[in-house]
Amino acid sequence: MTNIAAFLYLVSGVLFILALRGLSHPATSRRGNLYGMIGMGIAVLTTLVLATPNFGGFVLIILGLAIGGSAGAYIARTIAMTSMPQLVAGFHSLVGLAAVLVAASALYTPDAFGIGQIGQIHTEARIEMAIGVAIGALTFTGSIIAFLKLNGRMSGKPILLPFRHLINIALAVLIVLFIIGLAVTESHFCFWAVVALSLLLGILLIVPIGGADMPVVVSMLNSYSGWAAAGIGFTLGNLALIITGALVGSSGAILSYIMCKGMNRSFISVILGGFGGEMSGSAADTSDKTVKLGSAEDAAYLMANASKVIIVPGYGMAVAQAQHALRELADNLKKNGVEVKYAIHPVAGRMPGHMNVLLAEANVPYDEVFELEDINSEFAQADVAYVIGANDVTNPAARDDKSSPIYGMPILDVDKAKTCLFVKRSLGSGYAGIDNTLFYKDGTMMLLGDAKKVTEEINKAIAH
Repeated sequence: MTNIAAFLYLVSGVLFILALRGLSHPATSRRGNLYGMIGMGIAVLTTLVLATPNFGGFVLIILGLAIGGSAGAYIARTIAMTSMPQLVAGFHSLVGLAAVLVAASALYTPDAFGIGQIGQIHTEARIEMAIGVAIGALTFTGSIIAFLKLNGRMSGKPILLPFRHLINIALAVLIVLFIIGLAVTESHFCFWAVVALSLLLGILLIVPIGGADMPVVVSMLNSYSGWAAAGIGFTLGNLALIITGALVGSSGAILSYIMCKGMNRSFISVILGGFGGEMSGSAADTSDKTVKLGSAEDAAYLMANASKVIIVPGYGMAVAQAQHALRELADNLKKNGVEVKYAIHPVAGRMPGHMNVLLAEANVPYDEVFELEDINSEFAQADVAYVIGANDVTNPAARDDKSSPIYGMPILDVDKAKTCLFVKRSLGSGYAGIDNTLFYKDGTMMLLGDAKKVTEEINKAIAH
């Protein structure tokens, strides 16, 4: 039975790999999700049928699945797409908490896990337990802070504590020392010291990280949750969890690197925090500048008479749920013979792939959606760049102002289009807290208002 279970766990691991491969492109994402669901189904059924030792354990697992599954189904059906980033952060926290609880169970009942007896836990199991619980506790509190920031219950601006780097280093050193103590002595005090210090470090690592870095934080916490799951797998001796955790951990780390590259920042600089609030007062420097305000009729005339329009979606589109109106606008333009493309920045929105998911929800054709490096050179040939709530990722200061904290970050060159139509509720700064110099350029026309309402008004104007 053990060999059969190991084989089925291996099959589920292969399906998880195929799922990640499928999720790497919008056109294959549905198939990737299907592979992932089948793989998880095999893993769960294998655990229930082949790895559950007694009927009582079986009943408890079924009860847990019923409670968790019902809650998950309810959340999935009711959650708004704009709340997806904080939902992901919240789920990451649960993975971290699970790692802590499993490690605690293994510490107090090692015989149930097959890792020894109380006071005689195998050395390698103590090491795995100590590392797993540290990562899990850090992931738990770090994800909660990320959730609070993304959900607006905590300021998105960095909270910079004095001597925070020294405090974090001291906490990390203490965690390592207590991990060694736990591995050597099996001390319960060392175990809970690791938990407490890791919980605190998780908070202190995330609170200094500002708004512009939140997509990287979500990806980073995804990686942490994977390694925490792998730690649970080692403690339980579960091959499926080890494979799944390693896949999530490594893919999350790779994605974090890609996101950092897309922002021209190092992973270490993100962890050190602080970006996203330094220039929050810079808007005062633009008091003597003027903007060109336009109407939906003005935008409709420019777009209907264009030969090429590039649409740049951002978080403002997500907040207004404007993706369906945006697709209708694109369809109307294409009927008039206008070439329409979509440009996606790697960190647009609040999580990796946020804009791609919203456009897919509106059934936007995959072959019309392009990443920054594939479409940036086309803005110079575009008649209109329609920016719908994408603030920080279109800010020319990243390219032109060496004093800007975002200088060097790759941006979408929307200012090189003949006309840039920018839809935004106000002239306020974006999530990074930095004023956008694009607003004041001669070729920019601001369309102030709700993104969905403005887009619908443009549609009506084009129809007439």
